[in-house]
Amino acid sequence: MEQQENQLDRERFSCWICEDLLKDPVTAVCGHSYCKSCINTHWDKEEERRSYSCPQCRQTFTPRPVLQTNTMLANSLEELKKTGLQAAPADHCYAGPEDVACDVCTGRKLKALKSCLNCLASYCEKHLQRHLQSAALKKHKLVEPSEKLQENICSRHNKVMKMFCRTDQQCICSLCSVEEHKDHDTVSAAAERTGRQRELGLRRQTIQQRVQDTEKDVKLLQQEEEAVNASADKAVKHSEKIFTELIRLLEKRSSDVEQQIRSQQETEVSRVRELQERLEQEITELKRKDHELKQLSDTEDHNQLLHNYPSLSPLSESTHSSSFRIRPLRYFEDVTAAVSQVRGRLQDILSEILQIVSQVDVLLGQPEPETRADFLKYSQEITMDPNTAHRRLLLSEGNRKVTRMREDQSYSDHPDRFTGCCQVLSRESLIGRCYWEVEVGVGVLGGVFVAVTHNNIRRHESAFGFNDKSWSLCCYGNSYYFQYNNIRTPVSGPGTSRIGVYLDHSAGVLSFYSVSGTMTLLHRVQTTFTQPLYAGVRVGWSGSTAELCKLK
Repeated sequence: MEQQENQLDRERFSCWICEDLLKDPVTAVCGHSYCKSCINTHWDKEEERRSYSCPQCRQTFTPRPVLQTNTMLANSLEELKKTGLQAAPADHCYAGPEDVACDVCTGRKLKALKSCLNCLASYCEKHLQRHLQSAALKKHKLVEPSEKLQENICSRHNKVMKMFCRTDQQCICSLCSVEEHKDHDTVSAAAERTGRQRELGLRRQTIQQRVQDTEKDVKLLQQEEEAVNASADKAVKHSEKIFTELIRLLEKRSSDVEQQIRSQQETEVSRVRELQERLEQEITELKRKDHELKQLSDTEDHNQLLHNYPSLSPLSESTHSSSFRIRPLRYFEDVTAAVSQVRGRLQDILSEILQIVSQVDVLLGQPEPETRADFLKYSQEITMDPNTAHRRLLLSEGNRKVTRMREDQSYSDHPDRFTGCCQVLSRESLIGRCYWEVEVGVGVLGGVFVAVTHNNIRRHESAFGFNDKSWSLCCYGNSYYFQYNNIRTPVSGPGTSRIGVYLDHSAGVLSFYSVSGTMTLLHRVQTTFTQPLYAGVRVGWSGSTAELCKLK
């Protein structure tokens, strides 16, 4: 009875707008009371219409009424609060469509705080008190609010399912255990839950261990990232310093070259001018003598001509001789050619540096390719360097094909040119992972060597495979052999006109493959490469050819 009266008091003294106990109550002209802030907010929204309505009875007022505090209602509220009147639950306490509602509440239901697996009902905070206070109800199993309590009821016998059938892997009630599940392996749901929880605990341990292991891997990767960043920053700083020094050195060398050219220019110009002055003096003297001779020749007095003729002085030796002949105009062309050659080498070196940077493996290693498609991911376009080709080798097809000729080709002198063996190097250096293929001329499989080598191999006598700076696979008829440091190793494999070469510079792996329908490994080298490598081809017989294939 007291509860019902309390509820009536709440309804009587609640604001119709906010549904809470009145605060600073005011009364409209129509007699309905509201919180002062609530009715003012409501009328503020109607300000544009200049017509103000009562939210409860919809009566309108013009102009806006002046609100007066309802002193009697305010005093009554204070008295009722002292006797235990509380504000109505806020909206967030009531159950919404997504919430579990209290099964005991009538009218607008409150949110359930707990669900009871024994009663198969859910309770709000107020209606849960009996379960917390009653000795009998304290034994019930309370869980988080659930809408699936009816799933615990057996659809056949309408009883709580407290048993578990391991045979059929399903929950059953006590009647099911003595009827259709009579001969099955049944246990209490609590016992099965304990076993399943134990299994879940083990699985959680496995998951937690994997989480720990993965977190360690993440930490290692973070350290790897920090190391990569530190190494990159150090490399950039070091490179900037070296390039700055190179720029200064180039500027100094440019100044030195200019100074030497100007000094030689001054010396040569002084020599030329001195010679020019001597020649001009000689011309003047010759013209004077010519004039005297002409005058003497033109004298009509025979006695005077004969008298003066013996006194003529002989001509001095001419300055114009072979030692003063003007040389062809090639004074400083050699300097220009030398600077151009240095520029070309410097451009090659700078390109090589960029290639090294782009192909350096800085993170985790990748698995070695298995199929030709995998190898082609690392394909690199390679061309032959004409400056290294032996004079008996003819380059064609954009410097990708090499043919052994009987006569020397018209190559200019170059310090990088091979003079002892008929072989040639690639223009591109090889760093990181690279793959290329060499097509040996059809029917000319004998005596073609596919090689990988250091650039500083000696040019006048070192053949590929006869030193510790080159690795060579010889295609000889339908057979092969591998050669390194002058040690020959027989190699077996199917005869083919195409050889695939795979290089993983950082891993120290060099592999030669027979390429036909499939990839057949012929020979594999595992070592340590300490500097950039170059592809090489040596052609032993006249007419034999080898061509670097286009793979992209």
